[in-house]
Amino acid sequence: MSFADRISFNETGSPPRRLLGISVGLVYLVFPAAEIVTGEITGARAVWAGVALAAYVAGFLATVLSAKSITERGRWTYLLLVITTVLGMGAAAVFGGAWLSLPVFTVVLYGFTLPALWALWAISVNLVTVIAAGVVHDNDAAGLIVLALQVVTLGVLFISIRNSRAMGIKLRLAQDEVARLAATEERLRIARDLHDLLGHSLSLIVLKSELAGRLAEQSPEIRGEIGDIEAVARKALVEVREAVTGYRRRNLEEELDSARAVLRAAGVHAEVRLSGTPLPEPLDGLFGWGVREGTTNVVRHARATRCEIRMTYEKDAAILEIMDDGNGDGRPYEQGSGLRGLTERVTGAGGTVMAGPAPGGGHRLSVRVPA
Repeated sequence: MSFADRISFNETGSPPRRLLGISVGLVYLVFPAAEIVTGEITGARAVWAGVALAAYVAGFLATVLSAKSITERGRWTYLLLVITTVLGMGAAAVFGGAWLSLPVFTVVLYGFTLPALWALWAISVNLVTVIAAGVVHDNDAAGLIVLALQVVTLGVLFISIRNSRAMGIKLRLAQDEVARLAATEERLRIARDLHDLLGHSLSLIVLKSELAGRLAEQSPEIRGEIGDIEAVARKALVEVREAVTGYRRRNLEEELDSARAVLRAAGVHAEVRLSGTPLPEPLDGLFGWGVREGTTNVVRHARATRCEIRMTYEKDAAILEIMDDGNGDGRPYEQGSGLRGLTERVTGAGGTVMAGPAPGGGHRLSVRVPA
C-alpha cells in the first residue's frame, strides 16, 4: 500500500468506524418503532410498517458501507441510495407522524454520498416530500417547520463536513507529495555535488598518475606504484559514477507513487495491480521509465477518467500494461518522442512495445521484456 493509499484510508476511517459515525442518529427511529410497539399502528399496517422500517435501516447501513471512502463511491452506492430514498419517502407518505423523520435521516446520506449540487437537489425533493406528507396527515404546523429546518440544516451540515474532510485528505496528499519531491530534489543535489567534487578530483588523480608513470619509465618500481594509484583512482571513479547513477534513478515503486498522485491531481481514477515476484534491478528501472511515459500520455493526451496500471513478472517475461478509457481529441493515435525513446530502451533489452487504441475503447500501452 502506497503512502497515498495509507493516508486516504486513515482519513476516511475503516467501514465500522465510518458506519458508527454516520449512523449514530438512527437511534431516533425509536419513535416510529414505538408507534408499532404501543399499538398506535395495528393490524396489517403494523406489519408493513415494521417491514418498511427494517428495510429502511438496512438500506441506510448498506449505502454507508458500499462507499469505498468519503471521496469515492462504490459500485452499488447510488442504487442503494435510491432504494433507501424511496423507502423513506414511501413510509413518510403512508404513515405520517413520527415516520416523517425518515427523509430527515436520508439527507445525511445525500451529504455524505452525492456531489454538492446533486445533494442540494435531493434535499429539496425530500423537503417537499416531508411538507406534503405532513399536510396530508394533518401534522401541526410547528412540527412541520421543525422537520423542514432539520432537513435543510442536516443536509447542508453533512455536505460541509464531507467537503471539509475531502479537502483535508487532498491537503495531506499534497503535503506528502511536496515532501517526497523535496527529498528527491535533495537526493539529486547530493548526487550532482558528489559527481562534481569527487569525480573531478579522481579524474585529476588519474591524469596525474598517467603523467607520473610516463616520467618514471626508467624506474619500474616507481612506475608500478604509480600504476597502482592510477588503478585505484579509476576504480574509485567508476564506483562514484555508479553511486551517482543509483541516486539519480527512480525505481518502479517511486514511479507508481508518482503516477497515482499525478493521475489523481488530473481527475483520473487510478488502479494499480502488481503480481509476481519483485523485478530485478535492470527491469525495475526500465519499467519505472515505462510507467512515467505512459502516465504522461494519459494526462496530456487521453482525456481519460480512469486508468489501470498492471505489472506482472512471471517466469518467462515481465509485462507492463497501462490502459485508459480516453478518446483523446478524436485524431488517430500517434507515438511521440517519449514513446519512441521508451521503445528504443525496451528493444535494447530484447523486449517489445505496443501502443495504440484498445479494442474496447481508450488506449493501451503494453511493454513486454523477456525475463
